[in-house]
Amino acid sequence: MVPLGPHSPGVLAFAFPGLERVSCAFSTRRGGASRPPFDGANLSFDVGDEPASVAANRRALAARLGLSRWCECRQVHGEVLHFEPPPTALDAAATLEGDALATAAPGLALCVKTADCQPVLLAHESARFVAALHVGWRGNVMNLPGSAVARLCAHYGCAPAELCAVRGPSLGPQAAQFTNFEAEFGPGFREFHDAAARTVDLWRLTRSQLMAAGLRGERIFGLDLCTLANQREFFSFRAARTTGRQVSLIWISQGP
Repeated sequence: MVPLGPHSPGVLAFAFPGLERVSCAFSTRRGGASRPPFDGANLSFDVGDEPASVAANRRALAARLGLSRWCECRQVHGEVLHFEPPPTALDAAATLEGDALATAAPGLALCVKTADCQPVLLAHESARFVAALHVGWRGNVMNLPGSAVARLCAHYGCAPAELCAVRGPSLGPQAAQFTNFEAEFGPGFREFHDAAARTVDLWRLTRSQLMAAGLRGERIFGLDLCTLANQREFFSFRAARTTGRQVSLIWISQGP
């Protein structure tokens, strides 16, 4: 990675054990050129920030990670999964609508934008394909983690147990309050609901959905960093409706 410059977004790196060809990166709000309330490393064109600042932040992040291509969606809290999407421009808002991406193309980073929702990154044990999911609570209700695993396995011809997954910084169990649990989730999710605190453990719910889809527990990882509790490091929509977005990226190295 390129050393952190004065305007380079902060980055948390993650590596799946034994998967040297797959890289994962989770940006923070540190660094960047955006001004309040988007300070500093906002990476989304869709929140009202100055486009020039967003473009500068994205170029700086790509340079730091050594990326020349990435793909992202205009996220809509649905369950559409795009296979082998084309690259999208770093300096323009996404137009491809959906909440999940998958590719076998080396060097193409898949990008998910979040500010409390869960970014879930997946990779095959052979590093022959990767995927990125934007899992908001609506995505959990429709079981996007589970349905995406099924579609990935059908498309690429593999078993769920051959996949690895990591969940990035997002709304933690004590912070995910829902005052209309019965209307928004329903009885099928009561084991994840703390009625007294009015919270839902979305981290445990996503892990449960991945395991039910066939992933092995030891291959499911999580960066247990709550975006609401760590507002100096991350954007949080629960904390401020007008705010930026961090990104989570996964890609396959080009190789020799």
